[in-house]
Amino acid sequence: MTVRVKAVLFDLDGTLIDSAPDLGAAAEKMRIERGLPPLGLDAYRSMAGAGAKGMMGVAFGLQPDALDYDSFKTEFLNNYQSAMTVHTRAFQGVDELLGALNTNTMPWGIVTNKAERFTLPLVSSMAVLSPSKVVVSGDTTPHAKPHPEPLFEAARRLGLTPGECLYVGDDERDIVAGRAAGMPTVAALYGYLGAKTDVSAWGADYFIEHPSHLLKLLDLP
Repeated sequence: MTVRVKAVLFDLDGTLIDSAPDLGAAAEKMRIERGLPPLGLDAYRSMAGAGAKGMMGVAFGLQPDALDYDSFKTEFLNNYQSAMTVHTRAFQGVDELLGALNTNTMPWGIVTNKAERFTLPLVSSMAVLSPSKVVVSGDTTPHAKPHPEPLFEAARRLGLTPGECLYVGDDERDIVAGRAAGMPTVAALYGYLGAKTDVSAWGADYFIEHPSHLLKLLDLP
């Protein structure tokens, strides 16, 4: 089965990069500074796609309605911003995937809910991500995913219609946003939430278990 598109858009965390170790480390630092035992970075992995909310939930059992949640969130984000690329790496196979897209002159970009203050420095610091033709962050437009506006914005910047773009993500909100935008969608089963939920219920058009599988879907060498 082959999908014909003119560009590929990707979610960032859990789809292109494994940022869970650095996200977890930012939360672990808070625990240690409060005299609490570390949980181990594996404890945070499944919730890495949920950002600060997920990390504070794992580390302290805090939800956004807690009185001190905002102060904890601010401290966590500052910790993370100061050490975003210590352990963060592209998933195995992403280098080859993006390299093949570049070789075949297939434009690709990033649409993430991560705020620009994190996304732009992170993308610019990772050589594998720097050829991205477009980067849309969670605060680039008035709405974040699952709203389709970030995907519409990415398509506009590429000079394409949404239907000419394929969107790849590892979270249900990625698929919801892609479907709402009229884009064919791919669920990345190797991401953070793939093994934790019924991905088949998301309504994705395609599923991949490894980044390289996308090349087969696109019929690219």
